[in-house]
Amino acid sequence: MLIKTRSLALTPCLPVHTIIGSVRSGKMSTRTSTGGSSSSKAAPTMREFVRVDGGAGTRSQPEVIKFRLVSYNILAQVYVKSSLFPHSPSPCLRWKARSQAILTLLKNLGADFFCLQEVDEYDSFYKRNMEDHGYSSIYVQRSGQKRDGCGIFYKNNCAEFLSKETIEYNDLVDVIQGETSLSADKQNETLTNTNNGAGPKNVHCLDDLLSDSSVKEHHGDPNDPRVRLKRDCVGIMAAFKLKDPFHHVVILANTHLYWDPEWADVKLAQAKYLLSRLAQFKTLVTDKFECTPSLILSGDFNSTPGDKVYRYLISGNSLSTSSVRCLEELPLPLCSVHAFTRGEPPFTNCTPDFTNTLDYIFFSPSDCLKPVSILELPVLDSPDITGGLPNYSHPSDHLPIGAEFVITKD
Repeated sequence: MLIKTRSLALTPCLPVHTIIGSVRSGKMSTRTSTGGSSSSKAAPTMREFVRVDGGAGTRSQPEVIKFRLVSYNILAQVYVKSSLFPHSPSPCLRWKARSQAILTLLKNLGADFFCLQEVDEYDSFYKRNMEDHGYSSIYVQRSGQKRDGCGIFYKNNCAEFLSKETIEYNDLVDVIQGETSLSADKQNETLTNTNNGAGPKNVHCLDDLLSDSSVKEHHGDPNDPRVRLKRDCVGIMAAFKLKDPFHHVVILANTHLYWDPEWADVKLAQAKYLLSRLAQFKTLVTDKFECTPSLILSGDFNSTPGDKVYRYLISGNSLSTSSVRCLEELPLPLCSVHAFTRGEPPFTNCTPDFTNTLDYIFFSPSDCLKPVSILELPVLDSPDITGGLPNYSHPSDHLPIGAEFVITKD
């Protein structure tokens, strides 16, 4: 297994030292030493949904659709090795224990929708077991030889599946190749527009993609966008009809962006492609089903609050002061559920040498869609977090994040 050492500066309040990267190229964080201890008989820690301002009284309103969504990077078993998690008790890393702990956690959370990342035993375990608990699902496996992927699980009695599309970020290579076929005049025009703050219609900027040559371990020339952009990352988006007490169409998207902190330009290109595809899908759903769908985007974005990817994702929201480069039009308006309610949590990923927020639930603000509660998260000195994750209380190195939404009738 390829292991490389690099450093990353994060927020001052969260100590970060050396990050150990591995072939698990789906995650920004990685593993180091220090021990973790807990009783082998401990069960997964369960936390409750807590109301946020403005959420009171919604459950008593008859003309309101209420649903809960949880996003969770469950940590693919293919990446679980004692050498990568030396701080974790060995028994809690075994598939039999982890699989049952994850299933118990999902069952007890009881969300109407689960957006899961790093799902690598979909056909053999998750699909069948979640069906036993009343969930249907859709899934996309990562490109290349990667064994994990992203899945959306939904309660049959809550939602009706309408349509889906998958996102393969390797398609950005084709976008780059198409761009290189432009005439010299067109390239000059593009550069002029970019310098004037307008930018081309493409979902990335070629100069950004060529800017970073600091990482050399990937096959091929890392300055070649055809190499740089082929990271085998994926996403999935789907439209669902919510059934009760009235019909409403909601679009859910679930993704996992590239992990490497030194390849921020790749993550930004992926984020732009994601929102471009999502906008197209929203238009398709609107026209095909003659509706005005609500929109929710969740996943592991491997990006911390305030970085370029995060700022881009919220740049289409009129409440955001972030500037957008390389696009003629702002992307879809999105805001983070946590930022909208109580502020981003201090962390959603916790290992001894990396503790920060990487996971988000974004939604497109509207008069009819509002978050009214969020899943409670631990604090840094919580006993179940001590020593880093995964442990007996948490089967993944990430925490599940969740929100309850209400949709009012138009």
